[in-house]
Amino acid sequence: MPRRKGRRSDRLTPLELEIMEVLWVQGPATSHTVQKALDRRLAYTTVQTMLNVLCRKGKVRRLLRGRVYIYRPALSRHLELARTLRELIDRWFGGSATDLVMTLIEERQVAPETLAQLQEQVARFEDDSDGKN
Repeated sequence: MPRRKGRRSDRLTPLELEIMEVLWVQGPATSHTVQKALDRRLAYTTVQTMLNVLCRKGKVRRLLRGRVYIYRPALSRHLELARTLRELIDRWFGGSATDLVMTLIEERQVAPETLAQLQEQVARFEDDSDGKN
């Protein structure tokens, strides 16, 4: 489906994700602080522009302190990751998390040891669920 003009995606671009990671790790920060914390060298104005884009997307909030904006994440890394995973599962796997997991296993993205640990965790989860009913 073609993208409608003027409609912004909620998805984070790679650079937006880098900036969000800085804010999630460091907490509230200025544009300058974010610029210095990034792994790559970017112009101050580029970082400032990206923070403003993140504000428009609702991913970041800002507060004016004197003449400087302080930026902070509008949501936790965990909530953003959960939203992104739900979108991935809906778009690529027809809403089936099982299909996602099976693809990871089939593509050998999950080591056998990890699969064994996951099976133990599922068994514990099932035991805990049985005890709560």
